[in-house]
Amino acid sequence: MTQILGISGSLRGGSYNTALLYAAASFSLPDLQLETATLHGIPLYDGDLEDQEGLPQAVVRLKERIIANQGLLLVTPEYNNSIPGVFKNAVDWLSRPPQEVTAVFGGRPVAVIGASPGNFGTLLAQNAWWPVLRTLGTIPWFEGRLLVSRASQAFDAQGQLNDAAIREKLEQFLRGFAAFVEKIKASPRSGE
Repeated sequence: MTQILGISGSLRGGSYNTALLYAAASFSLPDLQLETATLHGIPLYDGDLEDQEGLPQAVVRLKERIIANQGLLLVTPEYNNSIPGVFKNAVDWLSRPPQEVTAVFGGRPVAVIGASPGNFGTLLAQNAWWPVLRTLGTIPWFEGRLLVSRASQAFDAQGQLNDAAIREKLEQFLRGFAAFVEKIKASPRSGE
């Protein structure tokens, strides 16, 4: 069974990206378990806070969930043509302390998808993630790309994905990413 944790990079209640993550989790794909997570409860990174109190519990729990899964799916909004600050902030917390970066991210297969009300989906945000993920030592999946543009037309008022073509692309994306995770798991260098 391939286990993937999907994280929505938006805190907004009506987030298209959270809706996209929940749509992905709704598929009943054999041999794939997709868990969902959000960034709620993660404070702004503050080195003084870390020194005084250690990692916030929301960060500790999310790290544990990432480690317990074999792959990581980032569902990213795009703010001002780049990564949302709240999502990058969470990754900055998750990379603390430095000696735990490898356990959390090292050699972990990662894919990035996203939805936007604009015409280009989250193309620039997805591109901005690659240097960050490379720095963390992940194994990014470059084979597939899912950019949901004009998201207000793809989702209904309740946040349900109602665009059949996007549903099909999302399912294909998940199948491809799951196969990539399995391939990485089976490789001799993965250590599993």
